[in-house]
Amino acid sequence: MTINALGIYEKALPADMSWQETFELVHELGFNFLEFSIDESDDRLARLDWTDHDRSLFRQAMWKTGSRINTLMLSGHRRFPLGASDQTTRAKALEMMDKAIDLAVDLGIRNIQMAGYDVYYEPKTQSSRELFIENLETCVQMAAKKMVMLSIETMDDPFMNSLEKVVYVKSQIHSPWLQAYPDLGNLTAWSQNEVGREIETYIDNIVAVHLKDTKPVTDSFPGQFRDLAFGEGTVDFEACLRTFARLQYAGSYTIEMWTQKADDPVAEVRKAKAQFDALFERVGIRQEPVALIKR
Repeated sequence: MTINALGIYEKALPADMSWQETFELVHELGFNFLEFSIDESDDRLARLDWTDHDRSLFRQAMWKTGSRINTLMLSGHRRFPLGASDQTTRAKALEMMDKAIDLAVDLGIRNIQMAGYDVYYEPKTQSSRELFIENLETCVQMAAKKMVMLSIETMDDPFMNSLEKVVYVKSQIHSPWLQAYPDLGNLTAWSQNEVGREIETYIDNIVAVHLKDTKPVTDSFPGQFRDLAFGEGTVDFEACLRTFARLQYAGSYTIEMWTQKADDPVAEVRKAKAQFDALFERVGIRQEPVALIKR
C-alpha cells in the first residue's frame, strides 16, 4: 500500500481567516498541507513582495500549527506570460519567477507549479512558443540555483494539455528541476489523451497531482474545467488512482476546488474529502498521518 500526502487548494477555504486559523482548519479537515496560490489578481501577486516581517509571521503560523505547504501555485503567469509578444511583459514574468523562488525558499516551499500557457490573452504564434521555451529555460536555471522544483501543469489549453507535451518541452531543457504536475481533470477533458497510458508512460516525471473534475471538450462544447462538484464531470478518479497506486507513485495529491465563495465552503470541502477518503481506501492508497497541531 502506497502512502501519499493529501492537500487542499487555498481557494477552497474561507478567505476571512488568519493564517493560523487557516492552517488549523486544514488539519481539522484531515489534510496534510495547504496549496498556496499566487494568481493573476493584484492581491495575490502582492505576496511576491511580502516583507521579511510578513514572511516571518507566515512561518510562525505554519510552525505553531505544525503545517507545511508542498506547492506554490503560480498561475499569475497567465496575466504576465513567458511567451508574451511584449518584451516588458516577458521581463515582468521573469521577475515574478525570481520573486516566487525567493518566497518559496523563505517559506520552506519545495515546488512551484507553473501554468502551461505560452500566452493566454493574446494569439498563440510560433514566436510565443519559442519565447516561452527560452524563458522557461531561464526560470529553470534560476530555480536550480536555489534547489526549488518547477513543475508544469497540464492545462485547459491545447498548448500544454498532455503529459507528452510537458515532457517534450522538458526534453528541450535538460534539468532535474523541471518536472510535470498533471491535473487529472484537464488530462481527461481532451479526448486525444489516453489518460492511463499518459500516467504510465510519464510517471517518472510526475511530482504532484491535482484532483479536479471536468467535462470534456467536443466539437460543439469548449469543455468545463472548473466549478464542478466531484462526480458531475467525467474523470474516472478510481481508475486513475489505481494506476498511481500500482506504479507506487509517492508524490502528493491536492484537491482543487474554488469553493471559497460558497455558502458553506467547509461543508463542500468535507464532502469532497470524504469522497476521496473512500476512493483511497478502495484502491489501496494510505494517506500520510495528519500532523498534530502544536499550539
